[in-house]
Amino acid sequence: MLRTLSFLLLLVPCLCFAQSTQKIYLSGKDKDDTVNWEFRCSEGRNSGIWTTIPVPSHWEQHGFGSYNYGREKKETHSTERGEYRYRFTPTASLAGKHLNLVFDGVMTDATVRLNGQSVGPTHRGAFYRFRYDVTNLLQPGEENVLEVDVAKVSTNASVNQAERHADYWIFGGIFRPVWLEVLPEQHIRQLSVDARADGSLNLTTDLVASTADQLRIIVTDPATGEKVATATS
Repeated sequence: MLRTLSFLLLLVPCLCFAQSTQKIYLSGKDKDDTVNWEFRCSEGRNSGIWTTIPVPSHWEQHGFGSYNYGREKKETHSTERGEYRYRFTPTASLAGKHLNLVFDGVMTDATVRLNGQSVGPTHRGAFYRFRYDVTNLLQPGEENVLEVDVAKVSTNASVNQAERHADYWIFGGIFRPVWLEVLPEQHIRQLSVDARADGSLNLTTDLVASTADQLRIIVTDPATGEKVATATS
């Protein structure tokens, strides 16, 4: 639900929203803080068997698949795929929350299932964050099974041209953290602010699961805490 509010400020404001976000890691946070997931590689070293691998990481550096350099001939690039599986039991207190499954980076195509069901379309491209709404798929208080199929080479030619055929080593895997993003059932998904030199502001908000007829914004002075302006849509 998109809402736009317009009002005039005479002081420099601090915009504060009473909204909290919780982050629950399913992986480790970096190369020195990892969590073992079940793993099977399709080709190359140590392929064809289920074992474990630390997440986040690149599978080549843990004895799986094959090494390739981006400037090599495309025909020589290995095309192995990695299958990841992770079992976890989230606390029952997550019931009634809005839940996103967030990947900070996967090389290169990622197809994701939760409890045997697709969470959304395959994500293509390694170097940026992506998320899926899993509110209706996650089972709080019970064991959940997360499955991620990762293709080292993308099915998108432009992604391969940008990411796989450059002057560096080509790696595969879930190489950045994975977490659950826990939000209130009603929350602000996105906020944009158009601030003008005359002191006017236009705020456009994207509200999730809100049944409210009105949205009220209160702006305060950060130095004194004094209310500067209010606006109601």
